[in-house]
Amino acid sequence: MTVEHFHGLSAFVRSVEAGSFTGAARLLGTTPSAVSKSIARLERRLGVRLFQRSTRAFILTGEGQAYYERVASLVRGLEDADESLKAPNTAIGTLRVSMPVDLGRLLLEPITSQLMPDHPALALDVSLSDRYVDLIREGFDLALRAGTVMDSGLYARKLIDLPLVLVASPQYLARHGELQTVADLGAHRHVRYRLDGHVLPIMLADGTRVPIEGVFDADSGQAMQIAAVNGQGIAQILRTTVQDDLDSGKLSHVLPHVPLMPVPLQVVHGFGRNLPIRAKMFIDFIASHLAPLATSTRAKSRRLGR
Repeated sequence: MTVEHFHGLSAFVRSVEAGSFTGAARLLGTTPSAVSKSIARLERRLGVRLFQRSTRAFILTGEGQAYYERVASLVRGLEDADESLKAPNTAIGTLRVSMPVDLGRLLLEPITSQLMPDHPALALDVSLSDRYVDLIREGFDLALRAGTVMDSGLYARKLIDLPLVLVASPQYLARHGELQTVADLGAHRHVRYRLDGHVLPIMLADGTRVPIEGVFDADSGQAMQIAAVNGQGIAQILRTTVQDDLDSGKLSHVLPHVPLMPVPLQVVHGFGRNLPIRAKMFIDFIASHLAPLATSTRAKSRRLGR
């Protein structure tokens, strides 16, 4: 295989992941024309069309999808081999990351203001979504996931237990009454979190599940926060999402003496034991910025006598 064949593979994989020749050119440090020509030569060598092109569309063909699934890991392996020869404290290359929206709001500021300036050769492609992406098929390197990881084909590292709180607006509580016990939850309106079509019940720290009726369901913590602030009901939500609202008085802590089951946050990947330097440094950076959340949660638990 010639050097040009490898250039074509890199251009092809980056075009798929970036969604355009222009995006691939930015990642590769070249021009869209050069990327297009490299892929055209690859298509001629393979004897198939990898993309359907028009003035408005850029669509991967069936053959292109099958080829991408076979060669993407090869291209990443070549990049990782290059990276292993570089300085061990330098992150180099592209990292495709999926993370929940609420954590993105928390983490993107330090990622873009600290991590990336310290590692100018690191490029990030970040998707903010609470959906559980298919890392292998969708071409992601890492995913932050709140909850239990079910895919046994992935490697997982637990980062932290994220605390949940029950909150409602003062206006809602004034209209519907303050709660004294867990049994009071059944008589109230609720803002519920829905993931992959399933509504999550209120989970107490002792494992008790409290079913609730919802008036507002959402697959986004931000949407739940807005609904709760506007008086739609009681929300079980990540403390990090609503801490500012609790501090400002826009939301009140409901049943603060009742501990809830925390949500484990894990980072998952398909690299196996050969984690690239860029991925390891990214994970370590995220872990260091999440660590204070665990410290503050333990301190608060001690104050509540848990």
